[in-house]
Amino acid sequence: MGHSHSHHGHDGHHHHHTSNKKALLWAFAIITLFMIAEVIGGLLTNSLALLSDAGHMLSDAAALGLSFLALTFGAKRASSSKTFGYKRFEILAAFINGLTLIVISIFIFFEAYERFMDPPEVASSGMLIISSIGLLVNIAAAFILMQGDKDDNLNIRSAFLHVIGDMLGSVGAIIAALLIMFFGWGIADPAASIIVAVLIIISGFRVTKDSFHILMEGVPGNLNSDEIKAALLKMENVCGVHDLHVWSITSDFPALSCHLEVEDGKAHQTILTEANRLLHDQFGLHHTTIQIDRKGSGCCGDEHCN
Repeated sequence: MGHSHSHHGHDGHHHHHTSNKKALLWAFAIITLFMIAEVIGGLLTNSLALLSDAGHMLSDAAALGLSFLALTFGAKRASSSKTFGYKRFEILAAFINGLTLIVISIFIFFEAYERFMDPPEVASSGMLIISSIGLLVNIAAAFILMQGDKDDNLNIRSAFLHVIGDMLGSVGAIIAALLIMFFGWGIADPAASIIVAVLIIISGFRVTKDSFHILMEGVPGNLNSDEIKAALLKMENVCGVHDLHVWSITSDFPALSCHLEVEDGKAHQTILTEANRLLHDQFGLHHTTIQIDRKGSGCCGDEHCN
């Protein structure tokens, strides 16, 4: 019986980690500073579109701060009680961010409904100026986050979606301000808020769904466990695969464990090396734990071995 554990790719992970932390910190600083200005501006102009955007920016600041803390915690070394370290904290942060987006959108829906019933006076010129500045700020924050690893890191992606949603909020506020300014359409303010709320809740649902999938040890979206099993079964001298598990420690850290049943007397170490190479080269799996079982050893039932 043989056993193998393989883990590669520390240098690339560290590089992404450093760039992600810098991107989050800069975006957090920019968003927080303007959020304060937008809250004041929203109150002065009596604009729901601005206030909802400010509320979203408040969640952005909290989300970015939480994401930064998540990456900081995630870098802590593993211990005897937390053998994978704190990497899963990043997914918890993304999950909380997604839920926050959903809650904020529901609040905006409620406020917009009340304003539809009784549209208030809105200072459109001040609303236009503040929302235009907000758009520039969000473009800058989005550009900074794009320098991070948003395609592979769910935590960075959730923060990026916060900022994109807020950017759309600024666009909606600009359009609403122009409609109020030139046509006197007071209803444009809550209407813009509802459009933004729909976009926010979609983003929130996606992030929540993806992070929940990881928390439930689901197979990463870019991998197929059946394809992996079939590839392992095609290896010479491998006659069975069982107890195959593919999951993610965090969004950019997939892992696999399995048992390979092999012909008795074959070189187990050679098979382990070939299996690890196949999983690394064909499926991008760097963290693998494989156990070798002799054929007919009774380690698995026939229904699980093929």
